Amino acid sequence: MVGIELELAINLICDSVESISDIEEVSIEEARNRIIGEDIIAPINQPPFDRSPLDGYALRAEDIIGASKENPVKLKVVDEVFAGGYTHRNIGKQEAVRIMTGAKIPKGCDCVIRQESTDYGMEKVEIYEEVKHHQNYCFEGEDIKKGSKLIEIGEKLSHVHIGIIASMGYEKVKVLRKTKVALISTGDEVICGGIPLTEGKIYDSNRRMIAARLEELGCDVVLAEVMGDDENLIANEIKNIMNDVDVVFTTGGVSVGKKDIMHQVIQILHAKRIFWRVNMKPGTPAIYAVYENKPLLCLSGNPFAAIATFELMGKQLLYKLGQDPGLREVRKEAILQDEFLKESRGRRLIRAIYDEGRVYLPKGGHSSGILGSMVGCNCLIDIKPGTPKLDKGEKVEVVLL
Repeated sequence: MVGIELELAINLICDSVESISDIEEVSIEEARNRIIGEDIIAPINQPPFDRSPLDGYALRAEDIIGASKENPVKLKVVDEVFAGGYTHRNIGKQEAVRIMTGAKIPKGCDCVIRQESTDYGMEKVEIYEEVKHHQNYCFEGEDIKKGSKLIEIGEKLSHVHIGIIASMGYEKVKVLRKTKVALISTGDEVICGGIPLTEGKIYDSNRRMIAARLEELGCDVVLAEVMGDDENLIANEIKNIMNDVDVVFTTGGVSVGKKDIMHQVIQILHAKRIFWRVNMKPGTPAIYAVYENKPLLCLSGNPFAAIATFELMGKQLLYKLGQDPGLREVRKEAILQDEFLKESRGRRLIRAIYDEGRVYLPKGGHSSGILGSMVGCNCLIDIKPGTPKLDKGEKVEVVLL
């Protein structure tokens, strides 16, 4: 059966699903890396008052014209203000207020002189330097104006966003709910960890690996049981779990072998199969279907094929569902620092390490069943069909993971 191109597969996936629109309210402590569900408008000015940016004395610039070390100006210290406090005094001529960083500048003062340019006087202070009108003076609203749009709906909240929101007095924000994902591993040979490995069996790694990646990407993950090669049991598991999630990923059973039963599972479910094969290696056998208006992406059971296909197609599915801009595919050109001697008759994707415009191949094999050499890799090199080999120094295209 002839496959389809990767780009078409991604378009078919994204065209078949609707983005999540459900909103929930969370505390700002829980909001980092979430997608904001409303515009955030500043309810106050920031700073909310004129304030001092340093420790020193608030005063009137005209009172210290010509001040120097040789010709100091003496002012009467009439009050002291710390951050969080204020004075009701209206400061007059030849008066000063001892002031600390962040404190509200008293009425009548139009500048602040740093304490290092004084004798640190408590009742009277000698000023050794003149400062200008509004020097060392932070204005109300200088950072953020009341009514300005701080964060636009759809942005992903970083730690800086959280700081801005907190500075406005918010305790909670509205965000898109997380994408809920179910994971099912299939295969008679697959068993869970924690029990002795018997003849012919392997431990379930795909489900745990992809679950960890999903959590990194901000999803809520439901781990279904490891399922043997029983199409009816797998179909029932998908039926039971689909109501509670937005998407189901499975691994295993997608090729053409006698026990590659995900094709039968699709038939039992009466799901609409969108495509089966994709023209790329690894990950050629991958089934995408829609069941009860929800996506079902069935990945290879080979570990590298499973994670590569997830990164290329599954992540774009999650981007469409959850609207997280950080999930958009990013491609870059890089200079290969090693050689890859295998001929690529068809499109091939190999694991690699990208570093500031250079890309390195890992030690170890590139087989779809090998996972160990994936450690430390942060990209896939996308090799065009008909490429005889890749030489050191050659320019290649990489997909960042």
